[in-house]
Amino acid sequence: MRRTFLLALCAVVFSATATPAQEGHGIPGVPFQVFLKQGQGETIPETVADGAVKTVVEAFGILVRDRSQHQRFDQALTNDLLQEVVIEPRVLNRDGKEFPFLVARTKQKGKVNLLINAMRLREDGYLGQPAALAPRLAKEFQWVISKAATNAARRGRLLKRDLKRAPIATNAEIKQMAPEERTETLQALLDTYIQTVDAYGSLVDQPYYEMGTTTLTKPEQVDSTIKLYDIRIRHALRLIASDPYFWDNTQKAVRSLLNGKVWHVLMAKIDERDWTTRTRVVPEDKAVTVGERGKVIQPAKILVNYHRAVEPKEELYRQTQGLPMGALSAEQLARVIAWEIQSQITEKSLRGHVAQDEQTAP
Repeated sequence: MRRTFLLALCAVVFSATATPAQEGHGIPGVPFQVFLKQGQGETIPETVADGAVKTVVEAFGILVRDRSQHQRFDQALTNDLLQEVVIEPRVLNRDGKEFPFLVARTKQKGKVNLLINAMRLREDGYLGQPAALAPRLAKEFQWVISKAATNAARRGRLLKRDLKRAPIATNAEIKQMAPEERTETLQALLDTYIQTVDAYGSLVDQPYYEMGTTTLTKPEQVDSTIKLYDIRIRHALRLIASDPYFWDNTQKAVRSLLNGKVWHVLMAKIDERDWTTRTRVVPEDKAVTVGERGKVIQPAKILVNYHRAVEPKEELYRQTQGLPMGALSAEQLARVIAWEIQSQITEKSLRGHVAQDEQTAP
């Protein structure tokens, strides 16, 4: 009897102290809502919480009003990429680093959440200043688009290649693949064979370009720019593998990605060179044996020089609109990379070009 009474008492206490389901705050003109989430170790003071919600809602209202002026925000809304906005006491990534804003993938494919650090809103002077916060929020939508379009990136991007397990396909096999199969094969190669980060660390603590502009922005962390361009390069490679345009127009580029002829595609900052893209092929004496069939390959590295732009007389000028490589969208970048592979990989396989490349860095 006493035990029954204690259980009943506990149930009453629990129901009295349980946190009710959090209600969202709507924003006219958009499908997502703003939620306030208190942390376990730190809570947002009531005055800060109320001010943060009000400021964020009003800032998004400004973005909706001026939607045509914010291309990435407009693109995210058009494609319904943002599931919800969550205001938290502090926003930390998996390594415990704090960020004012962070885009997080959700269980729903193609949807992400935008996390906002309430205490940083106050510390950075945004609280009660929606007009100042609005353009800062707009910048985060390049991350919204990138993360919504890609799977979670592997940690420790400079992976040790597993040459034997790399799923190298033959040209005949590639020809029979559906776009979805080509994407799956590419993903397996990204996991085992193709590297997408500069081993020399040329982008460490470098500013990144706002997409579609020549504006440089200081990164929040020393590796933020590396991660941004890693995501964008991988998105571009997936487009090359899956989009019918590339199979119809640059089929050699698609084949080269899937048959092992390319094992690096990366963005780098190379000040002493004025070129935008460059292909470098491993010399014959350093060829590698890959895949279950033991195919011997002289693989190529595709370098994209992030702060250089295509010259007006060059073929890709119209498609890149004269922007630096680091300011291109994934779609534009895909065309640049595909063109480089399509036009250069066979030429660069000649011994003379390989020998010349061996004498220059990186």
